[in-house]
Formats: sequence, C-alpha cells, structure tokens
Amino acid sequence: MGGIAGGPGTYVLLLSSCERRPLRIGRRGVMELAPGCYFYVGSAFGPGGIAARLGHHRRVARRPHWHIDYLRQALPLSDCWFSFDERRMEHCWAAVAGGLRGASIPLARFGASDCQCPAHLFYFPEPPAFQSFRRRLLLAVPDHAPLERITV
Repeated sequence: MGGIAGGPGTYVLLLSSCERRPLRIGRRGVMELAPGCYFYVGSAFGPGGIAARLGHHRRVARRPHWHIDYLRQALPLSDCWFSFDERRMEHCWAAVAGGLRGASIPLARFGASDCQCPAHLFYFPEPPAFQSFRRRLLLAVPDHAPLERITV
C-alpha cells in the first residue's frame, strides 16, 4: 500500500457486510454473514512487513490461502489499523477486540488455528471506534507502539 513502511507489526482489517448469507471459509466451515462490521486481527513479520501484508489483503485472492482471504472474496475492505512493533501483539489485540462492546465471534478459531485465541475475527453490528480500541490497547500495554489508521 502506497506510503506505508515495510516494517513488521500488527494490523486490523475492517470489512463491511450489507447482507445476510452463508460463506464457506475453506476447511474451517461455513460462516453466516450478517449486516455489520467484521474486524480481523493479523500480524506481518515476513518479508515486506505491514506494507506487503496490507497490499495482499487489499486485493482479492484468486486462490485463498488464509481464512481472511475467503472473507475478502465476499466483503469489501473499509479500514486498516496497524502499528509497527517488533513484539508479536496480535493475541493481545484479539483479546482487546473481543472485549469491546458488541463484539461476538462469528466462526470459532477463524485466523487462530496456530494459537490458543478463540478467534482473530470479530463481528460488530456497528464498527468499533478507533479511539476506543486504541485506549483499551494502551490500558493493556502502556508502552505499545503508536497505532495508525488508513481508510481504504
């Protein structure tokens, strides 16, 4: 994504749905989409870091690899939140997201097949506020790297 540095870090993708319908998420199973906001937490520690990973998610994958690729085939990306940090913070971010008002898990273990988190995807009837998430994140990790936001 133009203008974003390539360092490692953690990110959130916000996707919006206007309809109710089932969606197959690879071998994970079928998820029932509902109108509202889907909030996906991920990390980018490979080559190209945050810039490369957000560039991947901005496009619709022809051959899905990650759970989020299946969801991106059905829903548009509206917002990205991210921070550059050498520490792996995605599990903390997922815990904070799950504690936000209105959060629910639409499909257990989505994006979390390699960790102990219940999921890295959350559903909200209305999009959560950036400031609210940042405030909760700083309460959980006072020395957290700055959180940035771009609208797609």
